[in-house]
Amino acid sequence: MAQTIFRATGVGAANGVSGRGGVIGRGAASAPGSCGELAQGMLDGNHYLVTCPIDMRSAARVELRSGSGRVCGTSDATKARRAVKLTLAHFGRGDDVDARLWLSSPLPRGKGMASSSADVAAAIAAAARALGASGAMPPTLIARLALRVEPSDGIMLPGIALFDHRRGSAARTLGDPPPMRVIALDFGGRVDTVAFNKIDRDAELRRLRPEFEEALALVERGARDGCAADIGAGASLSAVANQRLLPKPQLDAALRFARSEGALGVNAAHSGSALGLLTDDDPEFAARLAARARQRLPGLRAIYNRRIVGGGVRAVDDADDADAIGDYGAVGAARPAPQTEDMAEWRQ
Repeated sequence: MAQTIFRATGVGAANGVSGRGGVIGRGAASAPGSCGELAQGMLDGNHYLVTCPIDMRSAARVELRSGSGRVCGTSDATKARRAVKLTLAHFGRGDDVDARLWLSSPLPRGKGMASSSADVAAAIAAAARALGASGAMPPTLIARLALRVEPSDGIMLPGIALFDHRRGSAARTLGDPPPMRVIALDFGGRVDTVAFNKIDRDAELRRLRPEFEEALALVERGARDGCAADIGAGASLSAVANQRLLPKPQLDAALRFARSEGALGVNAAHSGSALGLLTDDDPEFAARLAARARQRLPGLRAIYNRRIVGGGVRAVDDADDADAIGDYGAVGAARPAPQTEDMAEWRQ
């Protein structure tokens, strides 16, 4: 575990923040990442995804001082800084306070694991908490603010959720996830989600509507009835359909491997590079599956053996010690590929 939690990133005179005045508010919060989506497609002209939140979380801390509306943080935290600015403006504090933003996350970038969405959601919740307004920040409002930054995963919504990730026309919890794990597979490569979503694929998505409806029905039934097998079947169907939009050369091999090893199915990052092997929440079976995947699936760069959890932001109390916050990750340097299935890559 890295020693520094929430190391200050890019603050001070070099970023135009004088630090005048005392601290008038502090807040910290975390939000889960994901392993792709359980389903994704289009219905009646709206774009939907079904979330797959996992137990890897981004965390944000915001500190407020009297000022003129400046938000500082590292240059690679542009989206989260904008999220803080939007949150301050929402509560009428966009021009009389300055904010410092700290971010911490083990989620890899550009893989379809909701790293940006988790950063943004955590930053919004932390800013609201710094203002003393966390009670006025329901998940649907976090989602609306996040969508003003970029198309967003719905990881801020409770449980497994159906979410319009472009316009926010729907944000509906389907149910709590049954006990499940996902073995996230990283074969390398990155996808710029913003650029991907700018390409018009609506004609193909309309042709894929029957597959999405079937996948959504299976996942929704699985969430309602607590049936992990239905969720696995629906996710696999959606992953195969998505090959017509963002092909993954390793999907066929992953599907064959999942069937041969007794996994429940495969899910995909529909606008990213990751794949996931879905299983019941049996840690010993999942560990064996991860080890076998490393042996039998060529080209694997990293494996993440994670639990599927309900979505939603969580407050991080100032009284929490470093060990408690450490589960969320630490700001670090370049991210080497993990050497074990439970090791995360660290961002700097």
